[in-house]
Order: sequence, then C-alpha cells, then structure tokens
Amino acid sequence: MKHAIILAPLAFALISAAPPRGPEAVAEAALRAAPVFDGHNDVPEQLRERRKDMIEGFDFRDTRNTGDASKGLPPMMTDTTRMHAGKVGAQFWSVYVSANLPEPQAVQATLEQIDVTQRLIARYPADMQFCTDSKCVEASGKARRIGSLIGMEGGHSIGGSLAVLRQMHGLGARYMTLTHFKNTAWADSATDAPAHDGLTPFGEKVVLEMHRLGMLVDLAHVSEATMRDALALGGPPPIVSHSNARAINDHARNISDASLTLIGKAGGIVMVNFYPPYVVEAARQWTAMREAEAARFKALYRGDPLAETAALTAWERANPMPRGSVKDVADHIDHIAKLIGSDHVGLGGDLDGVDSTVAGLEDASSYPRLFVELARRGWSQTDLEKLASRNMLRVMKAAEAFANAHRADAPLENETAF
Repeated sequence: MKHAIILAPLAFALISAAPPRGPEAVAEAALRAAPVFDGHNDVPEQLRERRKDMIEGFDFRDTRNTGDASKGLPPMMTDTTRMHAGKVGAQFWSVYVSANLPEPQAVQATLEQIDVTQRLIARYPADMQFCTDSKCVEASGKARRIGSLIGMEGGHSIGGSLAVLRQMHGLGARYMTLTHFKNTAWADSATDAPAHDGLTPFGEKVVLEMHRLGMLVDLAHVSEATMRDALALGGPPPIVSHSNARAINDHARNISDASLTLIGKAGGIVMVNFYPPYVVEAARQWTAMREAEAARFKALYRGDPLAETAALTAWERANPMPRGSVKDVADHIDHIAKLIGSDHVGLGGDLDGVDSTVAGLEDASSYPRLFVELARRGWSQTDLEKLASRNMLRVMKAAEAFANAHRADAPLENETAF
C-alpha cells in the first residue's frame, strides 16, 4: 500500500501534465493573440498602374484573377480574404508615387493615392477600418477588422515643403520614408550617388517636424549616412518599413550591423522584406547579371527593340532568378533579433510592390508559414507576438506620446519655393 500511495501523485502528475506544443500550435497561438501588423503593402500602387485609380467594379475581396498576361501583369498578391487567412490585423498601405516625377506632380499624385486608399478602405467597412493611431488599430483588431493606415514612400512626395508635410499628416499619413530610389534635395538614398553625405539642414528640419507631428520616420531606402544623421536627432523610435540585414545579403537597400545596432538603441523596429534580391544573395547577383545582359542586348540589337526584348526574355527563361524561401526570410529575422533583440524586429512584406517574393510567402495569406518556421527554430510565443504586432504598436505609441508632449511646440517653417 505504501508503494501505491507514493506512486499515485506521480501518476496523476504524468496524466495531467500538458504535452509540449508543436511549432504550428505556438505560431497559431501567437497570431491569435497578436495578429500581423505589416509595415508596407503597395496595393495603392497597383490601383494606380492597373486601373488609373478607378475602383468601380474592383473586388478587393478576391484579386486572384487580376493578372493580364498580354500586359505582363501577374495577379495581385493581396485581398481581404487572403489577409484574414494570413492573420493580418493591421496594415500600412504605401501611397508610393514615382521618384522620377517632378515634385509638384509627385505631391498631386500622392494626394490622389491617399484618396484612392481611403476610398478603397471605405468600400469594405466589414473588413477594414481607416486608422491614424494605435488605439484605433487595437480597437479594429478586437472588431476583427484590418486596421488600415497610410505610409508615404519617399520625401519627394512633400515637394520640399514642411507645410505639405503637415497637410499630408492631416490627411492621415502616419509615416514617411525619407527617400526612395533617388536622392531628394535634402536626403541621400541608398541606391543613388551620395550628394549630401546624409541629411541637409532642411532634411533635419523635416525629421524634427515629423517628430513633433507624431509621424514615424521611416529609414527604408535611405543611405547609411542618412540613417546616422536622422538617428542623431533623437526623438521617438524610428521604423524601417521594409528592409533586411546586410550581413546576410549585401544589397544597398539592406542595413549594416552598425546601423542596426543604432536603430535598436533608439528603440526602433526593422520590418523584414520578402523580395528575393533583398533576401537572397544569389538573387542580388542574378539582378546584376540581368542588368549586364540587358545592356549587352541593347548594344547588340541597336534600333531593333523587339529583338532586344526577345533576347532578354529568352535569357530570363534560361536563367530564372533564385527566389529563396521562407527559411531565408527567417534567417534575416533571426540575425536582427540576435543582434539587437526581439523587441526590434517586425514584418514589411512589400507585397504588391514587387514582381516576386520568396517561395512560400507569395501572398497575404502566407504569413503563418513564417511564424511556424520561427517556432521550429525555438522562438517563443511571446517573441512571435512581438514580431507580429506588439513591437510596431510600441513604436507607434512612443511617437504619439512624444507628439503629445510637444503639442505646444511651434511648427517649423521653411520659405515657399514659388
């Protein structure tokens, strides 16, 4: 009897102990508690390029049949059905316009992009809610709607005017990427020849006015010198809405460990991108080879653009771009988290802003696959929740608190250009 009495508690403990959760269960629990808050999606750009911002007859509940082979257009990557399937609870919609536009036209085009984004959101009130602050994002998530915010991609969108910056903020823009692929008159891009060694004095005023407004400073696309200058100004934490780690892939759009460390110290967040040339070194090398082949065919077939295009198309068929996979994206996330902590990493897939993604992350339904991969690597539910949305919400709240504390500060000014 003594043995039975001793063994009974042990037997009960074995029966009642919960089995360890598998990676799928950990990922599912994390996304249920903290749905994805993605930092960068280019659906507005697709509406402009494909439909000239005319959304009558456009069904955003299902965009899988939006491809047009005759125009070389693949189907869109995003719709509300796939966002819900992918556990997306909040999204920054990018109101990108071409950096090649003259700045007055860029300002008009950005206004049009803000307008079409707001109109699209308003058409689907059961699925999406227009938001301008963290409280709205949290409330929309509780209501099972996708909190929808606006981010501006490229400082050319303000036309060199702090007044325009303020008006864009008034219309709902809650971040601005300081540059795109080209320098502005006041900031250097990562993919253009340096002109200012970072920020000019006016560029510093832009950043400081964004701080005052509570508008997140986005350091994607900018040069390392611009990053350092912006971070030296202090203020609330910055974001990097869609970039990766340069230690893994040495693309100019990615971020060095030195700059990652500074961003972490500033309390910021780096939101990892799904575009193969930013993710996989082999894809970066492929891009360089393609550019060389394009130049070669242009020289070989001067005056015959059809032959030039046909030759490049044949080369691409024979030499497809290495796409990489979910595991490669997870490598970037792991690297950033190990270097500066899991409090400083998020997701900015760049869906519908790129012509391809890594295999396994093709569209807005695919985020859970990435979370399962990270759970397999030992990421806890707590850290997965941070990655999904808690880090982004923390940064937003910090920017809002800074703006509230500086509400009495006078707006910064600049002279009008004309």
